Amino acid sequence: MKIVRSHKPLRGEITVPGDKSISHRAVMFGALANGTTKVTNFLRGADCLSTISCFQKMGIKIDNNEQEILVHGKGLHGLTSPLETLDTGNSGTTTRLISGILAGQDFTSLLTGDESIQSRPMGRIIKPLSMMGASVESIRNNSCAPLKITGHPLKAIHYDSPVASAQVKSCVLLAGLYADGITSVTEPYLSRNHTELMLSHFGASVTSNDSTASIEPDPSLHGLDVAVPGDISSAAYFIAAALMVPGSEVLIKNVGINPTRDGLLRVCKEMGADIQTLNTTSAAGEPVADLLVRYSELHGTVIEGEIIPALIDEIPILAVLAAFADGTTVIRNAEELKVKESNRLDIMVTELSAMGCDIEGTDDGMIIHGGKPLCGTSIDSRLDHRIAMSFAVAGLAADGTTTILRDDCVKISYPDFYTDLQKLTN
Repeated sequence: MKIVRSHKPLRGEITVPGDKSISHRAVMFGALANGTTKVTNFLRGADCLSTISCFQKMGIKIDNNEQEILVHGKGLHGLTSPLETLDTGNSGTTTRLISGILAGQDFTSLLTGDESIQSRPMGRIIKPLSMMGASVESIRNNSCAPLKITGHPLKAIHYDSPVASAQVKSCVLLAGLYADGITSVTEPYLSRNHTELMLSHFGASVTSNDSTASIEPDPSLHGLDVAVPGDISSAAYFIAAALMVPGSEVLIKNVGINPTRDGLLRVCKEMGADIQTLNTTSAAGEPVADLLVRYSELHGTVIEGEIIPALIDEIPILAVLAAFADGTTVIRNAEELKVKESNRLDIMVTELSAMGCDIEGTDDGMIIHGGKPLCGTSIDSRLDHRIAMSFAVAGLAADGTTTILRDDCVKISYPDFYTDLQKLTN
């Protein structure tokens, strides 16, 4: 249980942990490469540690040192049959991406995760992998994990994905490494493109054209150094806190600002946020910058359409921002949040209402009439890390005391979140 109280201005600078999406991929692609991949600023959250564990069970030596991760890759065809079930914990990224890799192996794997993973939809990857010739069986016949994946020689396809999902796209592209021709995925909107960027750096032939990504089979991948930028999804909570608490000014160092991930920054600026982008550079093909954020008087906006994939993980904290902004904010096309670690749409409506927010849920989002003072209350995280962090920030700007129940779930993506938040409020 974590107690948060309304606070004085946030001041200082902070460096957030490494990007979760990029950390996952660095381990996976390093395992499939020839030679050693060195990963610095790796996110040591529970989700990424699940990825390490799964590949260790398939014969990959991974040194988890204090300053770096060393992945001793065995090449595209170097994985060995696991002697036990691959447990992905709470990680949807691990579950869906590794399924694409397992589909092309010459062995059978059992894949499972925690209670949340076992309720998340896997039909969205079972369908394209089956089209490619893989055998992917939902053990409980409910299109969810546990999954039994029997690898086969795969055939190339062009898959029209019904959802803009980097996990679905990446799953199909990774299976395409083992196919008999060029594999392509077309999305309704472009989702985050970390897989395309990083696989190219490892030596794969990947092309992108609008919302279509294609990959050639059987590349020779080579180990390399990956400097993981700070996770913009983790930075989002400090951006929101600085914008909401009067007198705040926070510098967030080394944040990834990939255009397929920067929807939060674009929406905040539309709402009137004072955010400056400083010292822009690049790391492993990813744009990186420092973000200087100052308290701002915000106003409502409309969040919908093609920007949604670029901020899907940040919608809970954007809902909090909207509650403190003047005017009405409308969020649409965000039904994907119903099948995350929890039903984030319903939870945000329920818990913000409990704090006194004028908010109503819709089939694919919410309508928030902001500007009304909020009061602290007891919030159940439902073991969802993004819910816990969002309401910890809300508690800083609300009247009274906010209590976060089951607060330890932040370890999934940001083990030191509460400590870092306290540093800025001392």
